[in-house]
Amino acid sequence: MNTKKFLIGGIVGGVVYFLLGYLFYGVLLAQYFKDHPGSVIADKPMDQIIWWALILGNLLSGFLLAYVFVKSGVASLSSGLIVGGVLGFLISSSMDLIMFATTNISSKHSMIADIATATVMSAIAGAVVGAVMGMGKSKVAVTAV
Repeated sequence: MNTKKFLIGGIVGGVVYFLLGYLFYGVLLAQYFKDHPGSVIADKPMDQIIWWALILGNLLSGFLLAYVFVKSGVASLSSGLIVGGVLGFLISSSMDLIMFATTNISSKHSMIADIATATVMSAIAGAVVGAVMGMGKSKVAVTAV
């Protein structure tokens, strides 16, 4: 495994996930999720967020993308977008459906919105990580004989 690409891709992916999480969940969709809660209100106010855990969780998401990309040879923006989106959809769908089935944390509407949001975030993060993985690759010129 290319350790350098894995580390750089993981860190970049973690930063992108963190920033997109703030943008989507903290700004753009914050009111939507407040308006569509489950029977348990689980949001913490900003001053009670456990920042080390949030940062570590985002970094681990970035490293998950980087690991899969290194192992599968994803090394472009477009392939990163697709593989990142598929991974985001599968991971968020599995977790959200299990949480919806077994807890009162989310409603059906917030579950669907979370799956869509996580899929978009993972696609964008995947595109960035894929682009990073492809940096420094030499292009091979193909000539007709």
